[in-house]
Amino acid sequence: MFKHNHLVVVATLAFVAGMPWVALPAYAATEQGEQRQEARDTKQEGRDTARETKEECKEGDEQSRAECRQEKRDTKQDTREEARDIKQQ
Repeated sequence: MFKHNHLVVVATLAFVAGMPWVALPAYAATEQGEQRQEARDTKQEGRDTARETKEECKEGDEQSRAECRQEKRDTKQDTREEARDIKQQ
């Protein structure tokens, strides 16, 4: 009887001790997934902003088409950097 109770206690302690090790990777994966989604959303918003920037630039006659394209590229590059910062948090 004592041996059986002893085994139950040991098994329970082993189970409880192992729980944080199981939960921790799942939490980290969930957090990483959320960061990646936020980075993707940021990049998509940047694409939309860059598209609008280029359209506004083309409507005005102050800059050439090449300058408008470069402005769009710069906007997208800034957004990519923001997305990298989000993923590296």
